[in-house]
Amino acid sequence: MADLRAELTEILDEAEWDWLIPHVQRDAVIVVAQDLELLDVGVAIASDQVSSVQQWIDQQLMAKPSETQLGNWNSDRTKRFQTLIIQPYVLVKEMAA
Repeated sequence: MADLRAELTEILDEAEWDWLIPHVQRDAVIVVAQDLELLDVGVAIASDQVSSVQQWIDQQLMAKPSETQLGNWNSDRTKRFQTLIIQPYVLVKEMAA
């Protein structure tokens, strides 16, 4: 597990909203709530920790972007996100302005 976490730490990155639009169009973006660490979510998904992931989904701590979020981000194309790619998904966490 430590190796997986180290590997994912290497690909943790930042992206502007414009860079994420193609991934939203292919329905691959998952928004992670501020309460969760992006790395923890990535490790859980990559290591098939179904119960943790399902609990976060049930608690609405991770979900596809809402229409409201998409509208807000489209109006601020320079909005930045912390990102982590866990194929086929792109996990994103909104960064403070």
